[in-house]
Amino acid sequence: ETNLKVTGIDLLKSQNTRQHHTDGYNIKNLVVRRGYPFQVQVSLNRELSAGDKLSLHFGIGENPMKNKGSLLSLKPEREDSNGWKISIVKKNGKECLLSVTSSPSAPVGKYNLHVKTGTNIYKPENGVIYLLFNPWCEDDVVYMANEAQKKEYVLNDTGCMYVGSAYNIYDRPWNFGQFEEFVLDACMYLLDKSKLSLSDRKDPANVSRAMSALVNANDDNGVLLGNWSGNYSSGTAPMDWIGSVTILQNYYKTKKPVRYGQCWVFAGVLNTVMRCLGVPSRCVSTFNAAHDTEDNLRVDIYLNEKGEKLNSLSFDSVWNFHVWNDVWMKRTDLPDGFNGWQAIDSTPQEQSQGRFQCGPCPVKAVKEGDVYLPYDSKFVYAEVNADRVYWLVKKVNGKDKYFKIGTETQDIGKNISTKAVGQNRREDITREYKYPEGSKEERMSMQRAVSFLRPLGLTPRSGYASTMQTLSGDTQPLLLKDPVTKSGLHLEITNTELLHPGNPLEMAITVKTSTPGNWTVVLTGSCQLQYYTGKVVANLGTIKETITLEGTSEMQIPMKIPPDAYMKTLCSVEDEVLILVTAIAEVKETNDKLTKETSMRFDYPPINVQMPEIAKLYNDFTCAFIFKNKLNVTLENCKLLVEGLGIFKMTTFEQGDIMPGRIMKCEVICTPTRLGEKKMVVKLISDQIKGISTEKAVTI
Repeated sequence: ETNLKVTGIDLLKSQNTRQHHTDGYNIKNLVVRRGYPFQVQVSLNRELSAGDKLSLHFGIGENPMKNKGSLLSLKPEREDSNGWKISIVKKNGKECLLSVTSSPSAPVGKYNLHVKTGTNIYKPENGVIYLLFNPWCEDDVVYMANEAQKKEYVLNDTGCMYVGSAYNIYDRPWNFGQFEEFVLDACMYLLDKSKLSLSDRKDPANVSRAMSALVNANDDNGVLLGNWSGNYSSGTAPMDWIGSVTILQNYYKTKKPVRYGQCWVFAGVLNTVMRCLGVPSRCVSTFNAAHDTEDNLRVDIYLNEKGEKLNSLSFDSVWNFHVWNDVWMKRTDLPDGFNGWQAIDSTPQEQSQGRFQCGPCPVKAVKEGDVYLPYDSKFVYAEVNADRVYWLVKKVNGKDKYFKIGTETQDIGKNISTKAVGQNRREDITREYKYPEGSKEERMSMQRAVSFLRPLGLTPRSGYASTMQTLSGDTQPLLLKDPVTKSGLHLEITNTELLHPGNPLEMAITVKTSTPGNWTVVLTGSCQLQYYTGKVVANLGTIKETITLEGTSEMQIPMKIPPDAYMKTLCSVEDEVLILVTAIAEVKETNDKLTKETSMRFDYPPINVQMPEIAKLYNDFTCAFIFKNKLNVTLENCKLLVEGLGIFKMTTFEQGDIMPGRIMKCEVICTPTRLGEKKMVVKLISDQIKGISTEKAVTI
């Protein structure tokens, strides 16, 4: 008989990708998930007969070799040693339909397919097959049983992140865009760049750790350069992104870090990368997140005598919010009980094993206080469980002295949030990270954690610590709850009017007492503007009043900041800033002291999006954005950022200045190229305001 030769191969892309939930990827190549069968149609120069030798070769990496496991040679009806198998589905004349099943623990990446018949080798065009993790396969460690969860955490290419402050949380829409052009290629480039060994590529714990390192540029020329300086003229301001697609496409094109990111941008990009590779992933926001607590589970806040927070003294800080990611997997490297969600964080904060990477840390380990488990569980634990200690800095004989004026034990790690499955609402997942504050389980978890952390005793860690009054060496401050004050003193901070830029900021501090007696209370209050990282940008004003309260009573002290005090700062920074109000109350009769702080965000007028609820594939429709400036100030240098995955490519529209009372209207023509629910994400940025955004869905 003539030598058997292959004349063509059909990778049956549309059928295979539908079955593998990979039909969304905008790429010429075949994308499949591990552990699931896919079919290949081989055309031959003659019919296949009994003695013929036919094998499929899958090679991964630069120089695939059989003995290294990077070259698989599959013959029909024989299982390969690496857990792959191939079978003949049917023979029809010169056509042969094969079914290939990869191992559910195969290394993820790009495989080159060749077909060998005797001594002939056939290399098909587009013969590179992308193999991903498979949450649909029960034998894959990323298996997720719930269908709705997979739809959200693997397949949803839009979503939002929760930002603001614990006092007012709001959502920031984000386009993840894991199926867009070049995004999968960018992820494959990162996998190669990570230098993970083949066996490390099998395990999502290793892959997610490597990706947490590569999404920041810090030690490996990764995707995004972090910048919290307030000056972004040499790049894109972090507030000016509305999705990951542009970032990953630019990075893949230039292979150079993209400027600039802050935590939600890092989390948005890492979420895209993990979903793209097939690992279920969600963005997680923590409000009042502690940073750099040096394992002593304490953040020191320094106030001057006017009650203003000082920047210069603290190495540690409390961020109004911090966004990281949870990825879903079985942890085969850990004892039982730590499967499920694992925290990973690509915001460069602290080095772990010599690189800026964080996680995966089992969320369960954080909850139970098992902070010895890999990776970085001490760091994640501290972010959501530290105590906040307030120190008053007074000049005594020309030297700074420190007086402890209060400890907040229940304020860090509040309202841990993620987008709900299948709905546009916030889901509170604090209970997944910690037991209820004050419960018996919480105390036990805390004691467990402390036994591994060894706090350093309660002394402030500023550079001026040598001048400090020494405090008795209580080495476990964590387990001491502050005693209730004798006067039953309580403070509340609220805003009494909407906080519109250009208007006076009208707030109030309410002082309450709840025990019999006459109490003289000295109240000090300050108002400052701060970045979300807790860094103070400007001091806006202070108040100091002495009031008398009797028994159970309360008094509201107003605080009003004129627009001139803050508008200049608001226009000069390229970040969204928050209003920080700090209060210190001191009861003369008992020497009780109490501190309270609240961060608030400005209120903005909304953008309205007008478009049909339903549209047809490839049929154009109009989408209009309408914004009325209801503020008393002109919004200068307005830009409208618009992106709708599958309907409208990312575009920036310059809108000039919008005067008070004026209406801006902008229309775009959308061409839907994909079916299903698609979202339009839009954001308005000006010198005065950085963060008005909204999203609207259309079904194609």
